[in-house]
Amino acid sequence: MKHSVPPASRYASLQEFANELERRGRLKRIAHPVFLQHEITEIHRRVMEAEGPALLFERPMDNSGRVHDMPLLANVFGTKERIEWGFGLESGGLPNLAETLCNLRDPQPPKNGKDVWDKLPLLKAALAMRPKQVRRAPCQEIVWRGADADLTRLPIQGCWPGEPAPLITWPLVITRSPEDPNDVNVGIYRMQVLGPQQLIMRWLAHRGGARHHLMWQRLGKDMPVAVVIGSDPATLLAAVMPLPEGMSELNFAGVLRGKRSEITEAVSVPMHVPANAEIVLEGHVSATKTAEEGPYGDHTGYYNSVEAFPVMALSAISKRRDAIYLSTYTGRPPDEPSKLGEAMNELFVPLVKRQLPEIADLWLPSEACSYRAMVVSIDKRYPGQARRIMMALWSLLPQFTYTKLIIAVDPDINVRSWPDVVWALSTRFDASRDLMVVSDTPIDYLDFASPKAGLGGKLGLDATTKIGPETEREWGKVLGMSPEITDRVDAMWAELGLGGESQ
Repeated sequence: MKHSVPPASRYASLQEFANELERRGRLKRIAHPVFLQHEITEIHRRVMEAEGPALLFERPMDNSGRVHDMPLLANVFGTKERIEWGFGLESGGLPNLAETLCNLRDPQPPKNGKDVWDKLPLLKAALAMRPKQVRRAPCQEIVWRGADADLTRLPIQGCWPGEPAPLITWPLVITRSPEDPNDVNVGIYRMQVLGPQQLIMRWLAHRGGARHHLMWQRLGKDMPVAVVIGSDPATLLAAVMPLPEGMSELNFAGVLRGKRSEITEAVSVPMHVPANAEIVLEGHVSATKTAEEGPYGDHTGYYNSVEAFPVMALSAISKRRDAIYLSTYTGRPPDEPSKLGEAMNELFVPLVKRQLPEIADLWLPSEACSYRAMVVSIDKRYPGQARRIMMALWSLLPQFTYTKLIIAVDPDINVRSWPDVVWALSTRFDASRDLMVVSDTPIDYLDFASPKAGLGGKLGLDATTKIGPETEREWGKVLGMSPEITDRVDAMWAELGLGGESQ
């Protein structure tokens, strides 16, 4: 049965979004008891590959056979359609959001009176970024402190064989600077359960949470932290967006929602949390205590190595009375994070094109773990331009720092078509001239293919048409039919009885 495309809508909570997905046939309830250990991952994986619905496991079960009374929601953003709905957009609406993000990152002054009116939505968006503080919040209908703040009360998933403990996979980790309470970061860092009231916080050095933790460490203090499990889709998606440095994800969620974010004071730490959250874990990340984390299955399709990371001690758990637990798994694409990465690709393009106007299009294939390979098409005007663009891209956004391979092509090549890209490499690339290798650069810490952790090489392939001093040979002319003939064949195609559409 084909469902109608919903109008643009904004959702005040994760449950409101889940209810709408169910109403439109995009959520499936699983009443059968399913083990948290591995079974949910395997069901989720199969549904992901079929681009199936979100999954609400009503009776998640731990290894002892105990059935949790808290349901587990997975695959909520497993398709582009649901990601767009989560942003409050109609299907196909990501380009408009990309333009808004671009203007917020690099605003342009109005050119005339009409331009002032055109920019009014942007001004309203900026106003929506200021959060509103509330005293009574759904996320604090039930509060567990002391021994009651026990992680075993939550249906925390175990994703892959060989992993040492259950893993929180969809946490929004909220941290702040010790000096500036407005310097707030929301990051998604997986968290290994170390005990009923302890977790390992796995963040990498370049991430905002690690930056804040270092500030608290220098003061010799444990860092207060709040961890949100499940929130409205605008807040969840803001946490994975390419926002400008210093822009709060909680504030920007108000832009996506079209309404100011509501926040409330945490019950045991000096932090603010989304009032509409499902579950909030509160506590402190130790300035000194670490524990071995892993191995866990990762987005690379491999298990990562075991490393020491800081330990978080719980002081409280607060939740909605009817809370649902949000979870996912990471693995070789396709997985839910790779689907989110595909959507983020559409948000990157306008940002990149504003900084580098000669770029025609850009693609980060999900098969390359979302960001490790890139294909870029450029409007080439001078010799060496492809190399300049490669070097600029590696420095432009934090995400591109870890791109290992860039293939540059001409605008006549569809960057999203591997047959087109391979044809360009086969006919416009020469290894002795068009290969650029950059050694000893920052690389994804999780990439064990690099010779050193966090340090490795980058490769640029120039598959553009060569001009000027780039070649001494006469360059070939691309085959193509004349427009007159293609128009004539288009006009007669239906009468030929060959079926399909004319190309």
